[in-house]
Amino acid sequence: MLNWDDPFSAPLAAPAPEQTAPKPEQVVPQPEQVTPAPEQTANKPSVSAVVVDKPVFSSLPLANVAPVNPDDKRVINGMTDINQLAPFKYPWAWDYFLNANKNHWTPLDINMSQDVHDYRHNLTLEERHVYENVLSYLTTSDILAMRNIGLAVMEKMSAPELQIYQARQVYEEALHTWTYQHCIETIGLDQSEIYNRYRVVPEINQKIQLANARLSSILRSDIDLHDRDELENFVMAYAFFGGIFEGCWFYNGFSPIFALQRRGLMKGTAEQLQYIMRDEVLHASFGIRVVKQIIKEENVKLDPRKVQQMWEEADAAEETYAGYILRDPILGYSKEAHVGQFRFIANRRAKQLGFEEPFPGAESTLPWLDEQANMRKEKNFFETKVTEYQTGGALKWD
Repeated sequence: MLNWDDPFSAPLAAPAPEQTAPKPEQVVPQPEQVTPAPEQTANKPSVSAVVVDKPVFSSLPLANVAPVNPDDKRVINGMTDINQLAPFKYPWAWDYFLNANKNHWTPLDINMSQDVHDYRHNLTLEERHVYENVLSYLTTSDILAMRNIGLAVMEKMSAPELQIYQARQVYEEALHTWTYQHCIETIGLDQSEIYNRYRVVPEINQKIQLANARLSSILRSDIDLHDRDELENFVMAYAFFGGIFEGCWFYNGFSPIFALQRRGLMKGTAEQLQYIMRDEVLHASFGIRVVKQIIKEENVKLDPRKVQQMWEEADAAEETYAGYILRDPILGYSKEAHVGQFRFIANRRAKQLGFEEPFPGAESTLPWLDEQANMRKEKNFFETKVTEYQTGGALKWD
């Protein structure tokens, strides 16, 4: 039997029925029948005279509305019924949701025992510094991402197929946060110290504060997206979130751990990040596509100078961050390689958004990253359509 006071406790045993001896028959005296006085009954309604009010909804007139026309749907500022999923106007958004649901996994699917040994016995002090600070940055970032999608973006969408994928995205950001927590706890790191680094380490805090500055203005629920200034600010914020925060900072942020993995170190953590990478692939791609759709539907004209400033601010924050986590280069990875790869990926994301390249001529400094981040290896996973999903338990290393 379910214990409603404590549903996580063991089920309660049903109480045994009481065994009682039959009681001897007793004669119960009947009360004396008293006839009420006429004045006591004059104003008392009979049972048959009581009228029960009808439910309110039964008396409401039926709405005379036309069926939803998918051509009338819009990403934002739509006037169709937000509760009616189909017919789709954006079938690609539903495809994102279906693909995301093929990527079921949890951090408990991956064996971390070798990582514990590597951290304690095989990593140098410099490599431990990189590992700890990457996790410190990532766990805070995914909580920020979860709040941004759930509180700033999802409620602004006026087509349910978009919201449904974003609901899945909120869950995945929470799953990623659990993954970092699982790594931190399994390795035996000081949780209080690791989780506070984003507050006390300026180089990490700078990236978080920049993200907050870009995103906090759209966390308001009272934004009027019919206002052109508010609309432009929303598009810029979403472009930052999809193109930079998820498309560059996350993609580049995993690479120091992948560099350790290439040398046979911290492979469990790296595998966890590969699963996260598959989710972030869809997150960034979806965000970029939604931004482009809004720009098209709402005829938004972004100021190229503001767009370039956005990329340059992100680059400056990334360079400062890389200078801290890689103040002493580790084997096969350096600050210069990290920043160079950011600029190369930034150009790629800008082109996907339809913007000018912010860093013309930037070349890939980590040519192995796309392949390393791709579990299946058949193609560049970040740039092509996801077709090869499998559950976490089925993953096998090549």
